[in-house]
Amino acid sequence: MSIIAAETQIGTVALTVADMQRALRFYQEHLGFQLRRTEDGEAILGTAERDLLQLKELPGARAVRGVSGLYHFAILMPNRRELARILRHFGNQGTRLQGFSDHLVSEALYLSDPDGNGIEVYRDRPRSEWPYREGQLMMATDPLDLQDILNELADEEGSAKDAPWQGLPPGTIVGHIHLHVSNLSRDEAFYRDTLGFELITRYPPSASFLGAGGYHHHIGINVWAGAGAPPPPHDAVGLRWYTIDLPTQDARDAVEQRLRSAGIVLEAHQEGLLLSDPAANGIVLRVIE
Repeated sequence: MSIIAAETQIGTVALTVADMQRALRFYQEHLGFQLRRTEDGEAILGTAERDLLQLKELPGARAVRGVSGLYHFAILMPNRRELARILRHFGNQGTRLQGFSDHLVSEALYLSDPDGNGIEVYRDRPRSEWPYREGQLMMATDPLDLQDILNELADEEGSAKDAPWQGLPPGTIVGHIHLHVSNLSRDEAFYRDTLGFELITRYPPSASFLGAGGYHHHIGINVWAGAGAPPPPHDAVGLRWYTIDLPTQDARDAVEQRLRSAGIVLEAHQEGLLLSDPAANGIVLRVIE
């Protein structure tokens, strides 16, 4: 059981990109984000309801391998029909997809932005359908039946079938984030014991998945960039920080107390409290009441 509040979610992901206009075209035209506002040279994108993504341009920034940082962030669609709609849109746009997986708990599409930042677009199966074995949640990386997903749209006719795609629908959120770290056991202990997420499943010796409130995972961590991977250099594209959204001030205070007891340095941030995990991935603790 997690000791962090069960309603905890991942909120906004902040990325460095090399070319703002190129990134904006991609996120708006291919993924359907709305440009909500610009502040201090940064672009904030999301849905009509909420911020999901914050982009900061660093001209000449480069993709660097073998470092900690973002593996992917995951856009959670509200249902399977919306996953089918964005899949059809990808086909219409000629969006290059890099993979497709049935994870038993979810169905997922994989791609990356022009800077190489990894993205997952997925839908969850109802929790009543999640498979367990001896109390352990089961996940897999099975082939995904794309045609079966597109069949969700088979009943559309006439203007509904031909209507232009309207972008990310209401209810879309960042469902989880998956990170490259440098030491799996150390970083798993940080997310489990200090932040308070529950360890859902582990794929030794390379990956762990942790969640709040019984979710299959809000945080994925892996050492696929190499054990002991250093932080990225200052001129790299990729993750700046992501928010962990807590439901109340009391919930955030409880996390803050555990962090301070563990000697974690916390800094004031416009969104909340800024810290780094042991692999130097930036985190902002934010209250969403």
